[in-house]
Amino acid sequence: MNRVAKSAMFACALAALASQPIVAQEEVKDYPGAPDPTSYGYTVLALGIGTPFALPWGFDWDIFGLDVNLVYGDCNKMYGLEVAGLANTARLDMLGLQAALGCNFANRDAVGAQVALVNLGNRTTYGLSVDAVGLRRDFLGLGVDALIGAYDSEFYGIEIAGLGSAVREDMWGWQIGLGANFARRVHGFQTALLFNMTEELRGAQLGLVNYASTCSAGFQIGLLNFIMDNQIPVLPIFNCYF
Repeated sequence: MNRVAKSAMFACALAALASQPIVAQEEVKDYPGAPDPTSYGYTVLALGIGTPFALPWGFDWDIFGLDVNLVYGDCNKMYGLEVAGLANTARLDMLGLQAALGCNFANRDAVGAQVALVNLGNRTTYGLSVDAVGLRRDFLGLGVDALIGAYDSEFYGIEIAGLGSAVREDMWGWQIGLGANFARRVHGFQTALLFNMTEELRGAQLGLVNYASTCSAGFQIGLLNFIMDNQIPVLPIFNCYF
C-alpha cells in the first residue's frame, strides 16, 4: 500500500473518532422510568388537588414561587415552597422548602430543607432534613431522622437518628444515634447508646460497644472497645491507636 493510501486511511480513522459523541465519565442517572424533564414553561403559583389536577394543568412545569396541593405535587424545577398533604416530587433541582405529611423526593440536587415522614434525595442534598426516615445519596448539612434513622452514600455534617444511621462510604462530622451508627470510614465522631461500627476510624467513638477494623488516629470510650489492628485489640473503658 503506497504512502498516499495509508495517509488517506489514517485521516478517515481520525475523522470517524472525532465524530463520536463525548460521553461523561460519570453520570448520575435519574430514577428508573423518569419522564423527560422538558418543561412547558414556568409559573410563580400552582394550586390544586394533586398534579396534574391543578392550575396550571399538567406535569412538567417549573415553579418559581409557591406550589400547594391537597394530595400530591409534581414539578420539574422547584425554587420556592412546595407543600402537599401526601407527597412532593421535584424532577430537577429543588431550591427552597419541601413539606409533606408522607414523602418528599428531589431527583437532582436539593438546596434548602425537606420536612416529611420520609425524605428522598437522588443526588446531593444541602441543608436540613427532618423526617422519620432519610434516604439520600450525598448529604451536607443537618439530618434529624428522629424516629427510625437514615442511610446516606456520603455524609458531611451532623446526623441525629432514632434507631440508628448508616453511611455507605465516608462520614465527615458527627453521627448521633439512640441505637447504632455505621460508616465505612469515620472522619469525626460517632455517638450511640449501644453500638458504633466502622472499617476505618479517624476520630472518636462513644458508646456501649465500639468497633473499628483499623484506627489510624483516634480513640474509643465504652464498655468494650475493639480496634482489630491494634497491639491490644479489645480493651474496656478506653482504647486508642498505639
